[in-house]
Amino acid sequence: MDHLNVIPFDNINMGSEDDPSTALHLQHHQPHNLDFDFDYPNNNNDDDLLEPTSLSDPNLDPYEGMEFDSEQSARIFYNSYARRVGFSTRVSVYQRSRRDGSIICRQIVCSREGFRREGNENRSKRQRTVTRVGCKAQMTVKKQSSGKWAVTKLVEDHNHELVPPDKVHSLRSHRHVSGSARSLIDTLQAAGMGPSGVMSVLIRESGGINNVGFTKVDCQNYMSTSRQRTLGPGGQAVFDYLKQMQAEDPGFFYAVQGDFENSTGNVFWADANARMNYSFFGDTITFDTTYRTNRYRVPFAPFTGWNHHGQPLLFGCALLLNESESSFVWLFETWLAAMSGRCPISITTDQDRIIRAAVSQAFPGTRLRFCKWNVFREAQEKLSHEYHSHPTFEPEFHRCINMAESIDEFESCWESLLQRFDLSDNEWLQSMYNARQQWVPVYLQDTFFGEMSILQGSDSINSYFDGYINASTNIHNLIKQYEKAMAIRHEKEVKADYDTLNSPPILKTPSPMEKQAANLYTRRIFMKFQEELVETLAYLATVVDDIGSAITYQVAKFGEDHKVHHVRFNAFEKRASCSCQMFEFSGIICRHILAVFRVKNVLTLPSNYILKRWTRNAKSGVVLDEHTLGLPCNTQESLAARSENLRQEAIKYVEEGAESEHIYNVAMDALHEAIRKVAAAKMRGSAPVQTTVVNGSQQLLSCSLVSYLCKDLFLLGLHRIIVLNLKM
Repeated sequence: MDHLNVIPFDNINMGSEDDPSTALHLQHHQPHNLDFDFDYPNNNNDDDLLEPTSLSDPNLDPYEGMEFDSEQSARIFYNSYARRVGFSTRVSVYQRSRRDGSIICRQIVCSREGFRREGNENRSKRQRTVTRVGCKAQMTVKKQSSGKWAVTKLVEDHNHELVPPDKVHSLRSHRHVSGSARSLIDTLQAAGMGPSGVMSVLIRESGGINNVGFTKVDCQNYMSTSRQRTLGPGGQAVFDYLKQMQAEDPGFFYAVQGDFENSTGNVFWADANARMNYSFFGDTITFDTTYRTNRYRVPFAPFTGWNHHGQPLLFGCALLLNESESSFVWLFETWLAAMSGRCPISITTDQDRIIRAAVSQAFPGTRLRFCKWNVFREAQEKLSHEYHSHPTFEPEFHRCINMAESIDEFESCWESLLQRFDLSDNEWLQSMYNARQQWVPVYLQDTFFGEMSILQGSDSINSYFDGYINASTNIHNLIKQYEKAMAIRHEKEVKADYDTLNSPPILKTPSPMEKQAANLYTRRIFMKFQEELVETLAYLATVVDDIGSAITYQVAKFGEDHKVHHVRFNAFEKRASCSCQMFEFSGIICRHILAVFRVKNVLTLPSNYILKRWTRNAKSGVVLDEHTLGLPCNTQESLAARSENLRQEAIKYVEEGAESEHIYNVAMDALHEAIRKVAAAKMRGSAPVQTTVVNGSQQLLSCSLVSYLCKDLFLLGLHRIIVLNLKM
């Protein structure tokens, strides 16, 4: 927000306030030590500021002695003159009357007047562009005894280049969202159109960007302000809901930044179920900012992931009324604190610069991916000419991104696309190519994102609330729709659990591995595994390198020798890696490795290829033991399972132990007794600190339950002990 530099002139010898002929000489009193731009606000709601002046000749230049009906008319005239000449204006110092305090003299200057205060750059993280160059151009007007305002001083010369007519609309004092433009923006925003689409319509309707009168940034600012206005007093309803949920659920978490009730802050919340789910499935997350494309009327941003059925899962929600970088950093750090401080392996969100910076600060070790759906949506705007002029461009562009199976294939296809459609100099395509490692699938296949296919990628941000929150949702029915979505999603998960347990899949091969997978995986994940296993029957694995302990195989489908993948297999460890990297990306073993297993008579899945997050027991805390897997027990995974089992039991312990003062006292006594027993057990034989892999991410786990208690009471699960004491 611009701040007005107000310097009263009561103590400066300016001449008699009642003498209209007294000129105002201010050049020695300029506030050169202040580093602000005081241009007119971009989105001033006073439409009169842009109305024509009473002076009929639009080409009239200012001159000393020129009179205006009011100070505002003088400002409007000088700004109109500035637009025609090619510079931006701002109001500067003024003089007040000692008699009634009214303004009687005003100076209007070129926005490049003055100088920035020395050393101020150190106060900002980013170096600001130098805009002040000491320009002397100005117009001073003073109120006359007749009530008119007259020009008493005029300096026309500038010490900098002026802006050509085709770029003058970018100058701040000439950027204004008019009443008619606001009405059209409101209509398009309500229909779900984002800033880019709205600007396209405005440019088309006004006959060119020069005639719009403001920039895309101004449009975004207005749309954000408009969205905030729709919240109204509904913020209190959100607060009441959060307080009620926290009173009912000890595991409910919420935090507020700033003044949310007055639409200047942010709020985040996550219930105990979301926090628990993150402990099982927090390896990959999506920060869904669909609201920023104005699909939602409210700035509602959920954190989501995937459960063991491949269904969307909620890890918390935010309402964002402030979208600064510091606000996103606050949100991510708050979310991380609610999730016990464990960073995800990967995060998917949009490619906004501010969000990218906040992610890198809050999640320094997390792999960032841009939502591919957002990239393609932006491409429709940035490449609209190609989309309309060349009907084949869009499918070829999508095929280049989605169907490339290797980096070399993508690079070759991309270069060919640019050459055929003469797009080598397109700035947007160049910027997206520079960021290709964050959105093109083949560059992301070495990181876990929990999706079934690297080629599928993230065509759309998977919104947990699709069908529940949309353009018509306001703050008053947001909570109702939120709870409805939660209930329906839970019902779908229960249904998937039921189908997995009660609808055994039909086996298609006599392979012991298929039977093993059918007993381990959820139904949907097994179907994907089964698809890969059956496909191996059409694949040939040929040895191409047999030096040392590892053998390299060339794997290709019969009759498709041009599509070759390479698998490196260590027979002693029963480990294999494939050039397609499907297992790294999705956690499901690929057909190429399975083809090599078939050749090497590996009849069951080795434990390192069974990701617990995809199994039936993903949320149960049950260890996948030797009987379950038909394999030796994985000690590290057992430790993780024990930790999660204790966490679940601890929630029950806290809920039951706090019901009344009597029960609380019993609970505390039992807790102290349990601590003594744990300490005694450790004295008899303590286990060392170990590093374990939980859903693919490393986390330090201590066997000291006393340390767990100090860090988080939920980690000390003593539910069974307290229940026995309560019943005695």
